[in-house]
Amino acid sequence: MQKSKTAELKVSGMVCAACTAAVEKALRNLDGVLQARVNLATEMASVEYDPERLGVADLEKAVRDAGYDVIDEKIVLRIGGMVCAMCVGALEVALKKLDGVTDVHVNLAAEKAYVTFNPRMVGLEEMKKTIEDTGYQFLGTAGEEGIADREKEMLERDLAEKRRRIIIGFAFSLLLMGMMYLPLERVVPMMMAVPMNWLMLVVSAPAFVYVSCPIFKAAWRALRNRNLDMDVMYAMGIGVAYGSSILGTFGIVLTPDFMFYETALMLAAFLTLGRYLESKAKGRTSEAIKKLVGLQPKTATILKEGVEHHVAVEDVQVGDIIIVKPGEKIPADGLVIDGKSYVDESMITGEPVPMLKEEGHGVVGGTLNKNGLIRFRASKVGKETALAQIISLVEEAQGSRPPIQRIADRAVGYFIPTILAIAFAAFAYWYFIAHNTLLFSLTALISVLVVACPCALGLATPTAVTVGIGRGAELGILIKSGEALEASDSLNAIAFDKTGTLTVGRPEVTDLEAFGLDERELLRLTASAEKGSEHPLAEAVVRRSEADEIPLADAADFEALAGKGVVAKVGGRDVVAGNRMLFKDLGIDLSEELLKRAEGFEENGKTAMLVALDGRACGLLAIADRLKDSAPPAVAQLKKMRLKVVMITGDNARSAAAVASQLEIEQVLSEVLPEEKASEMRRLQQGGERVAFVGDGINDAPALAQADVGIAIGSGTDVAIETGEIVLMSEDLLDVVAAIQLSRKVITRIKQNIFWAFAYNGALVPLAAGVLYPFFGITFRPELAGLAMALSSVTVVSLSLLLKRYVPPAKMKERATI
Repeated sequence: MQKSKTAELKVSGMVCAACTAAVEKALRNLDGVLQARVNLATEMASVEYDPERLGVADLEKAVRDAGYDVIDEKIVLRIGGMVCAMCVGALEVALKKLDGVTDVHVNLAAEKAYVTFNPRMVGLEEMKKTIEDTGYQFLGTAGEEGIADREKEMLERDLAEKRRRIIIGFAFSLLLMGMMYLPLERVVPMMMAVPMNWLMLVVSAPAFVYVSCPIFKAAWRALRNRNLDMDVMYAMGIGVAYGSSILGTFGIVLTPDFMFYETALMLAAFLTLGRYLESKAKGRTSEAIKKLVGLQPKTATILKEGVEHHVAVEDVQVGDIIIVKPGEKIPADGLVIDGKSYVDESMITGEPVPMLKEEGHGVVGGTLNKNGLIRFRASKVGKETALAQIISLVEEAQGSRPPIQRIADRAVGYFIPTILAIAFAAFAYWYFIAHNTLLFSLTALISVLVVACPCALGLATPTAVTVGIGRGAELGILIKSGEALEASDSLNAIAFDKTGTLTVGRPEVTDLEAFGLDERELLRLTASAEKGSEHPLAEAVVRRSEADEIPLADAADFEALAGKGVVAKVGGRDVVAGNRMLFKDLGIDLSEELLKRAEGFEENGKTAMLVALDGRACGLLAIADRLKDSAPPAVAQLKKMRLKVVMITGDNARSAAAVASQLEIEQVLSEVLPEEKASEMRRLQQGGERVAFVGDGINDAPALAQADVGIAIGSGTDVAIETGEIVLMSEDLLDVVAAIQLSRKVITRIKQNIFWAFAYNGALVPLAAGVLYPFFGITFRPELAGLAMALSSVTVVSLSLLLKRYVPPAKMKERATI
């Protein structure tokens, strides 16, 4: 019986003894937990458990189900030597067996393993040893210095080695065919002194060993780890072909008719060619990440005590003053303190037009300074910069799996046993039932073993996800997971927050109506009360008072009521500024004239801010926020895509309806408080809608989290926000359309890839088995089967690579207007 093990879990969210008791109870209730102790001071849970009955992932799930969280770490490991979907499965199983590893996703296309683990139980050394013991190469961790150069060097070395094997394989195959079919004895009489079968063995042996050695090594590695993968099948195929030739040469069991050295060698060369083309194509799937990494400058010029110093970008500190000359890349994030220049931010935001940067404007590391000299103060450096966060986000997203991949994963699990069964069944049928020749039966066996290819199935999803998410990053569309891609593909409704999303987010006071006091006094009192609020409407009132040069007083007892307004004391007088709900809650009556004026403004799409002084309504301010230029075309395109468009706002019904009519939005949810937006999302979902919500990523966090797809827009370079499955670097609403178009394109490509992978195997495996031979006399020679296998996975990868050139129609129209 296996001994019990102890897990140390770092638990967050506990605040009292009742919390520790709840966590202990949740753990002890698990079947297989022998003992559980929780320390509130250290926030650690020590759990003794039976590893035969449950694992660390089960323990963590119990803690999370109890309402707390377990702090794990994530790491991205670079892997070398994977060739097919079976390698992915073998690595995932091996890594998951490590104590402390709770989740593993291996991406064949990106050649990375995304591991979630408990650092108190397992470390990098154990993971490295497991990878190498399973027969693969550990190349380092993502972000490790020099890893990109090391990967490039290894890839080039591997491709060069494969090229040599391919050239030698085909050259010697042609030589062997020449020896068989050309009258060489007339050219080289001494060849007649040696039997041809012996000569062919001597000529083919060194080349065969050299070309096929990696295949047999990989097969032995798989068998040693009790895995059946494609290398095992390929080794069986070429091994049977070459072994039969040797037996035929010496007349052991088989006759010289079974000598097909050239077939075995050509088969090994074709299999190597397939791996070569596949490796070359896979290397191109992650070019987007390489481009992003390449944006990072190596050096920076910092100003210290009036003297310029050239330093490595790693040595730049927060607060350093950095000088950027025309044509140089900006090395960190920060605020411009001097100078003026246009900066090309297209590599980050996808916006093709350079942006003017001057004092007070923010700059982003990795962008290109075009024409002027600027000085800026660094606010984020190293891994905190927007570019570093984007690289991290994209790498993690590329390792995720959309649910559609489960189809391929299930198929791969049964693939090799099924192919082996078909291969031996084909041999048995042709030899024992159809009484065909042993040569024909062996040819069918070899062809089936070689033509079958789960690689295409294994690459169908990860290549498309990797290229698609990378392409999104190039366009300023950050898609956080494969799940978000698939969810975006199935949307039938999209809801927009109004203020700051459909509108510019910088409202202005357009009208003032005062009753019983001067308009300037009304504005002074209102602005004094509102200056403590961060709401866009409050900021509009304060800006208007500053423009009119009205001095403001200090406010006391200030209180902001979400979705309603503010109350405060200004100069000893009670000031209330807000909407009808606030006035109703406070019992303040509104005159018919005031209501009529408010309704008139609202019918024109303006927001009416009511003002009361000492419990009596005394005026109102009309505030309007201009629609973004991209809002009308974005809404129109979404409707053409058969998506229902919904607008959600805290404005009253009249004002909301006026804005909605400008955009031709039929469904409007008005007077919705911020905390109610998530409930409105839930209500739409209960009505059968698969809905996306577009908001600012901070104020709209609950609604973004509730929606099937949360799209955060207007967050600028703050890509690390927790909510929102999709983050848009630009505030252009056409990027919302582009994000959905890109998602649909990627999912369509995945479906096409999976179809072709199934169709390829479904058509060629029966053909290789000889299904058409009784009717049309058609057979499938092993070397042709090897070529077909090579082309299958290359076709799938090539289809995915086409996504690199995809430009969403919304982006085309956007560029046409520039």
